[in-house]
Amino acid sequence: MGAKLRETRRRIRSIESTKRITKAMELIAASRILRAQQRVQQSRPYSALITRVMQGVVNQMDEVVHPLLEERKDRRAAAVVVITSDRGFAGAYNSNVLRTTEELTARLRSDGMEPKLYVTGRKGISYFRFRERPVEQSWRGFSEIPSYEDAKTVSDVVIDAFAAGEVDEIHLVHTDFVSALVQYPEARRLVPLVIEETEEAPPGPLPLYIFEPNAEYLLGELLPRYVGARLYTAMLESAASEQAARRRAMSAATDNAEELIKVFTRIANQARQAEITQEIMEIVGGAEALSAADA
Repeated sequence: MGAKLRETRRRIRSIESTKRITKAMELIAASRILRAQQRVQQSRPYSALITRVMQGVVNQMDEVVHPLLEERKDRRAAAVVVITSDRGFAGAYNSNVLRTTEELTARLRSDGMEPKLYVTGRKGISYFRFRERPVEQSWRGFSEIPSYEDAKTVSDVVIDAFAAGEVDEIHLVHTDFVSALVQYPEARRLVPLVIEETEEAPPGPLPLYIFEPNAEYLLGELLPRYVGARLYTAMLESAASEQAARRRAMSAATDNAEELIKVFTRIANQARQAEITQEIMEIVGGAEALSAADA
């Protein structure tokens, strides 16, 4: 009984130590969610505006031809930019992104295109390395606090690959941040630019653009910025989603630790009660033996 009680108490101390760590990580993630959410909200207006401008320009200038708008007939390869985290303890955050990536790559292969992976985050890099899947280029170290320079570095690489004919499409897989409780993985095509049609009436008259010096030059300047802005917003949303997922995971871990502590505390109490009962029985038995010997 003594050995069982000591082992149970050792487990309780270990779980309590783990609980303190998970609680601290939960509080840290909660404090970072607000800042990450503010960065997402600050980036969304620019990303939405540049997307709307791009679509308006393309709609009005049908005769303009640009490599990033070109729908190539013989499509052989597609770049897939995957945004994952550098650290773990984020629940199903990375697995959801990677599962969506696998679904996208399977769909691209069925369309006759070979996906080429461009991965950000140590978790994604480790995932494809373990499965011996080739990765064209990878980046790490900025998943929690990405900068525009980080997004531009990635966008420049994939745009150069598209311009050189190495890939015929550019796709993005990331986690869309809706709220601190709702995030979902999303795959979308960035290049060639997708013009989304809608039956909703526009809120006002559509702008008529006057190009100076010309539309080709404007598109040449705007399109790389568009890809960089969309990547940057996706990285910020993924960073906020990562912190929200980590907070939920650590909260669940803390709750599980509390439940385990209750279970092992009951086991320890039962073991202690059994020890006390055994000691009392031994004392009573010894006393009865002495009384019988005296009689």
